[in-house]
Amino acid sequence: MSPEARRRHERLVVAGLALACLLAIALFLSVGARGSWSFVLAFRGTKVLAMVLVGTAIAVSTVLFQTVTANRILTPSIMGFDALYALIQTLLVFGLGAAATSALDPRLVFGAEVAVMVGLSTLLYRWLFAGGLGSLYLLVLVGIVFGTLFRSVSGLLQRLIDPNEFVVLQDRMFASFNTVDGSLLAGSSAAILAISAFIARRIGRLDVLGLGRDAAVNLGLDHRREVTIALVLVSLLVSISTALVGPVTFFGLLVANLAYLTIRSHRHAVVLPAAALIAILALVGGQFVLERVFRFDIALSIVIEFVGGLAFLVLLVRGLNR
Repeated sequence: MSPEARRRHERLVVAGLALACLLAIALFLSVGARGSWSFVLAFRGTKVLAMVLVGTAIAVSTVLFQTVTANRILTPSIMGFDALYALIQTLLVFGLGAAATSALDPRLVFGAEVAVMVGLSTLLYRWLFAGGLGSLYLLVLVGIVFGTLFRSVSGLLQRLIDPNEFVVLQDRMFASFNTVDGSLLAGSSAAILAISAFIARRIGRLDVLGLGRDAAVNLGLDHRREVTIALVLVSLLVSISTALVGPVTFFGLLVANLAYLTIRSHRHAVVLPAAALIAILALVGGQFVLERVFRFDIALSIVIEFVGGLAFLVLLVRGLNR
């Protein structure tokens, strides 16, 4: 395929995904609407905006993380973000009780969760890279160890919690788009837009980073600095999406690999928007099918985790890693 034909194919795919997302959003907002449109659009619009933000954050962070690690079966969740989120929720319920935790200002809790997750991950990056260790494999291994530690502490505390409070805690551990607090969306939107704009200015560097360490260094790129910046951006995006709706482990793996298969390119200028659009389409379309077609009252994240887990096993068996 010639370069012109390849670029035309990429533009058509991105445009088709954008139109599919708009159609899915229109259907989700309008189908089955009863009563006041102002209430319906505001209520459903909050869920749509949350799904757009979370889908974009998870897709972009996963593509960046896979670029840095040069491996398509890894996701940022391997760094222990999900386990840290579960530990924070467990500590809140264990220390304050379910009633007091539910009464906390959601904006305060959201800010604290994001600050803790970003702060710990940044300290980890500085420790590894500033100390001359600088190995991505060591970084992943340390993330796995910390994730195991967080899960172990959470499991211990959950066994000590009152059973009634454990039910409340368990509810907070699953990602849900039906309980998103609208007051958090404005700040989340501004943060994700700012991060996306910053990434857009560094698209060329990400393409060079994707060539591998030796090629990037030979082309004059400060590899360690760019890797650290990319990992901090990943931490910010994952922390915001996790604090907003809860952990979604395998979703990023699914949409990132679908984007690569659909676009057939490694250029971040098209892979990143394609992955984000696929994520939005999957979330909005999946929620529409569950709520309006099958009328199931289950969390979409459960279905996503099941499908994403199967995709992970398929990729693992086929060895689709770079």
